[in-house]
Amino acid sequence: MVKMELCLKLYYASFSFDISNIKHKVPNGIYSIPIAKQWLTSHFICHRRIISMAESFLFSIADNVVGKIGSITLHEIGLAWGVKTELTKLEATLTTIKSVLLDAEEKQWKDQQLRDWLGKLKHVCYDVEDVLDEFQYQALQRQVVSHGSLKTKVLGFFSSSNPLRFSFKMGHRIKEVRERLDGIAADRAQFNLQTCMERAPLVYRETTHSFVLDRDVFGRGKDKEKVLELLMNSSDDDESISVIPIVGLGGLGKTTLAKLVYNDQWVVGHFKKRIWVCVSNDFDMKKVIIDIINSINTTVEGGSGLGLPNHNDLNMEQSQTLLRRTLGNEIFFLVLDDMWNGDRQKWIELRTFLMNGAKGNKIVVTTRDDSVASIMGTVPAYILEGLPHVDCLSVFLKWAFNEGQEKKHPNLVKIGDDIVKKCNGVPLAARTLGSLLFSKFEQRDWLYVRDNDIWKLEQKEGDILHALRLSYEQLPSYLKCCFAYCSIFPKGHVFCNDELAYMWSAQGLIEPSKKKQELDDIGNRYIKELLSRSFFQEFQDFHFCFTFKMHDLMHDLASSISETECAFIDSVSPTVSRMVRHVSFSYDLDEKKILGVVGELNDIRTIYFPFLLETSRGEPFLKACISKFKYIKMLDLLNLDFDTLPNSISNLKHLRFLNLNHNKRIKKLPNSICKLFHLQTLWLIGCKGFENLPKEFGNLINLRNLQITTKRRALTGIGRLESLRILHIDQCENLEFLLQGTQSLTALWSLRIGSCRSLETLSPSLKQLPSLEHLVIFNCEGLNSLDGNGEDHVPGLENLRVLILTKLPKLEALPVCSLTSLDKLMIRECPQLTERCKKTTGEDWHKISHVSEIYIDGVKTPEN
Repeated sequence: MVKMELCLKLYYASFSFDISNIKHKVPNGIYSIPIAKQWLTSHFICHRRIISMAESFLFSIADNVVGKIGSITLHEIGLAWGVKTELTKLEATLTTIKSVLLDAEEKQWKDQQLRDWLGKLKHVCYDVEDVLDEFQYQALQRQVVSHGSLKTKVLGFFSSSNPLRFSFKMGHRIKEVRERLDGIAADRAQFNLQTCMERAPLVYRETTHSFVLDRDVFGRGKDKEKVLELLMNSSDDDESISVIPIVGLGGLGKTTLAKLVYNDQWVVGHFKKRIWVCVSNDFDMKKVIIDIINSINTTVEGGSGLGLPNHNDLNMEQSQTLLRRTLGNEIFFLVLDDMWNGDRQKWIELRTFLMNGAKGNKIVVTTRDDSVASIMGTVPAYILEGLPHVDCLSVFLKWAFNEGQEKKHPNLVKIGDDIVKKCNGVPLAARTLGSLLFSKFEQRDWLYVRDNDIWKLEQKEGDILHALRLSYEQLPSYLKCCFAYCSIFPKGHVFCNDELAYMWSAQGLIEPSKKKQELDDIGNRYIKELLSRSFFQEFQDFHFCFTFKMHDLMHDLASSISETECAFIDSVSPTVSRMVRHVSFSYDLDEKKILGVVGELNDIRTIYFPFLLETSRGEPFLKACISKFKYIKMLDLLNLDFDTLPNSISNLKHLRFLNLNHNKRIKKLPNSICKLFHLQTLWLIGCKGFENLPKEFGNLINLRNLQITTKRRALTGIGRLESLRILHIDQCENLEFLLQGTQSLTALWSLRIGSCRSLETLSPSLKQLPSLEHLVIFNCEGLNSLDGNGEDHVPGLENLRVLILTKLPKLEALPVCSLTSLDKLMIRECPQLTERCKKTTGEDWHKISHVSEIYIDGVKTPEN
């Protein structure tokens, strides 16, 4: 118990908390700082009464259900099945409840009875959503049948007897859930809830870059110089590695300071290799090694990461060998950001792998944990303090106003000065509250923040969760649930907009637009709104997609908000509440432990694996998921080991997102998968044995995102996918044609082709892609033409806005047709094309002279 208590004290010290009130609740087995950290992360927010927003998803669920009931499709099928009256009653009850939900969600953190009531309401709302989903499924099935593409035995569903049976069954289910809902709704009067209007969509500014400029950082100039001094003065005389730890509270800007050092001119000029790796909670040695290798190679590639090999299949011995070869004997500078590993043996092992014979290698480590600094550091740690008030105010004003705008609002600046005093010198708090008030010029909005009751709760030095929660409460409801859902990702996770937007969409968290915007466009807008409010950070634009991260404290906030909905399961906390509906698994769990968790759960909507697991999973896991979770909407079968999906996959009628990436054995999909009419996303990248798609694949009328590896010479069966927006083709060594015959993908917006060495031309396929805006091609060593014989009119290129061409040694020229819509062109390691695209003198320059952004081998071409 003594060692356990010491671990708790050390971790709690990073938040200036006292453990005396909770140590009796601590489970056995807390014998290291990382374990103490993980346990406390999931408990300290509730203990401090910072937040307990257990039902953050409820308004979104209710809104989604009301929207479905009011849709034309459901109205028509309700009439067809004779359940229109019940649907109308259901809509009326839900609309009444929805009007007070926003007030209930804001009041619940201080009222346990209200939280319990919301929990019951959420449970029945999920049941209502499931019933309506089944109605929509039948509507989609009828739509497919009307096109004459389903076989006779499926048409039998619509025989004379089945409609009556289905009508009776569904009518009974709707009545049952409506009566339950009415009973719960009647109890709302005891809480004196008020009708609240939904907050308007956010006004936000675009995030334009990921790198940190000195002029954008306030109050850290002296800190930077002192860290540089430590770097310069540490020993260069032998082959040992100097390690400089930066230690400070969460949100103080340790990562920002490390970036300033990383990008300093002396560092850039002195070291042959600069490497950046975010380690975060889970110290997986192999993952850290591969991240170091990828960081070096990405720097060599100029930051795009396109065309980099996948090293996940390497074993530990192969990873070490590749690391040494990649490092060479050149001097390097490495940043290990957000380090939590307190295991000295693991650090010694990693340090040994990094010793490449060069003299003067340096490592900067950022951490909240003094014990990590003492284990790793070769010099005393640099302790990062809070920002002086004047600098913290500068951070706040930068995010609250456009440049110079604050001079027009001295009254707001004065209130802002008081708000900043509550930030305790923590720049993350100042930035978040400043972002909250951006574009708000009414004094009452600023006074609301300054005088909010949340500041009356006990708060100690360095504790900024009041500020973060206040910012969260001011989000529109559609962003609250999207942010909370992100807690299923591990800390330090690098998000990609495509993946996250489609995961949100799978759960119904993206509201359809009245302007008929595409769901992925709406999802990207949500991400940018959260970026603008500082809930996400470290934005990096790759032009065809973008990545970003979430600060650890923001992750703590999301975890506390979604604790009854989402769980990240690892070996430290392998148990989970049965109420949870969205789960993800750490890399250190074997199939037995995962099956144990799965056996305890029932109403799962998401199963996600953010890591490639150390041990493979096979058919037992797959069969358990299909048999238990009939309402699942996202199923991640990454790196699973099986020959084919069972026919019973068609039972998952609610499934929207299916990830089958990196299954080496799978050769085909059963035709029954073509009955998953709700399916929006299907990934088959890295399935090198995969041969062909099923004949009825075109029945997947909602499929929007397809990523695939195939052994075939051409992609067949995708020409009727009228909703397909993103197509990613990778590692197809035999592929010679994209599309055959008269196939056409009229909605396709983004096409990415990588590592298809047999592909020689995209003609005539581009003619069948009239809506194409993004085209990315990399590592296709045989590609010599984009437009075949140089046709003057290629519809697939008329709307093209982004064109990225990487490692295409035989590509001779740009298309003959006009590229009038092109905004961005990136060419790298395409020697013939590079010569033809030289400014003014190149033979193809006249085709691209109008393009606003042109990058040739990483260098931006000057504008005219």
